[in-house]
Amino acid sequence: MIHTKNPYNNEPIASYAPHTDAQIEACIEKAHTTFSQWRGYGMEERLVPMGALAKLLLERSRRYASLMSQEMGKPIQQAVAEVEKCVWLCDFYHENAEDFLADELIETEAGESFISYDPLGVVLGVMPWNYPFWQVLRFAVPTLLAGNTVLLKHASNVTGSALALEELFKEAGFPEAAFTTVLANHGQVAHIIAHAHVRAVSVTGSGTAGSHIAKLAGQFVKPSVMELGGNNACIVWEDADLDAHMDTMVNARMQNTGQSCIAAKRFIVTEPIYDDFVARFKEKLKNLKRGDPASEATDIGVMAREDLARELQQQVARSVEKGAVVTHGNTVEKAYYEPTLLENVRPGMPAFDEELFGPVAAVIKAKDRAESLELAANSKFGLGTMLFTRDVEAARWAIDQIPDGAFFVNDMVKSDPRLPFGGTKMSGYGRELSREGIHEFVNKKTVYLKP
Repeated sequence: MIHTKNPYNNEPIASYAPHTDAQIEACIEKAHTTFSQWRGYGMEERLVPMGALAKLLLERSRRYASLMSQEMGKPIQQAVAEVEKCVWLCDFYHENAEDFLADELIETEAGESFISYDPLGVVLGVMPWNYPFWQVLRFAVPTLLAGNTVLLKHASNVTGSALALEELFKEAGFPEAAFTTVLANHGQVAHIIAHAHVRAVSVTGSGTAGSHIAKLAGQFVKPSVMELGGNNACIVWEDADLDAHMDTMVNARMQNTGQSCIAAKRFIVTEPIYDDFVARFKEKLKNLKRGDPASEATDIGVMAREDLARELQQQVARSVEKGAVVTHGNTVEKAYYEPTLLENVRPGMPAFDEELFGPVAAVIKAKDRAESLELAANSKFGLGTMLFTRDVEAARWAIDQIPDGAFFVNDMVKSDPRLPFGGTKMSGYGRELSREGIHEFVNKKTVYLKP
């Protein structure tokens, strides 16, 4: 059985029977049958249930937010914001999908030549627990509008959210089995990827999970998108406006209780401003309100599971063994992890080299701007970097010094439906969102018509 519980108080929420191999086979067959019909819908027909989906999300934002808070400990205000962002996503693709998927005319000596964008078939999404609605819809909305059907394998601790999403798509008017949640284990996921009717896979999760699934997708020659972990750098140059941006920088680390792949994990601060930065950051951490995720006043809830808090504490301990210094926080009580500041962090420590998936900020002192960029680029990950400075022209020069999927100046790295989202190196490959995202799971077909 799959058991879910509230990480704040350890109270059980619900239990679910996993799907058998036969049930999963039936889900795949139904999704394939629905694909043969759904692909024939015109864009206007596909947009009708998408509009209804956005409306239902908006009407039920508090209900879905409460479910997320119960299952993985997200502070309720942040959970409501997540659902509202999903509405924005639906509205964006409702407005733009037809243009994104229109035939692209190419001038050749033929009478007519163009690129058409045809759906692939059933697409599997393997999704994480940290943004139970956003991560799923970010993948599923453009995938469905492109004419594919979707199978969702969600993290088991948010099974209630996974099933709520399936019901949401049905109520919005999508054909039955256009979106299906499968309660599968890791071995069954391998079987799903191998299935002839499953034509592609999208993963958001850890590097370990992504590497394993990418290997399976490659074995069966199926396209995949991997949005994996990160240890994003937040570079703070000596001319940064700390009065204007300190709240943003703290939020960049502590949003979702630090459980975000795009969170700022390494704060690389040039020497002249280092002490001032640390003092301000520490004061902000002290003022964050701990409490029940269901409370509107809570800034920092709990981590999604107690074992995740223990793993994070071990990473901090190993960093301290190598010379890092805890200057604030590091108290752990079951799933609660106190917002923590680590100083004297250097390459070779877990706090610098690994992804710390929780409310721990690692601060690194750089002697100058050049070293700050070198330290930021010194990572096996490549999801995003943020730079705070008044010198925007110097920031422009720095763009190509950082080989990441995103570079934000004077703001935190964030996903936006209008912009492509994805990483490099161990942070994965492929892009979600924007025009690029809806083109990931289509056949870009060359059409050449000669009279």
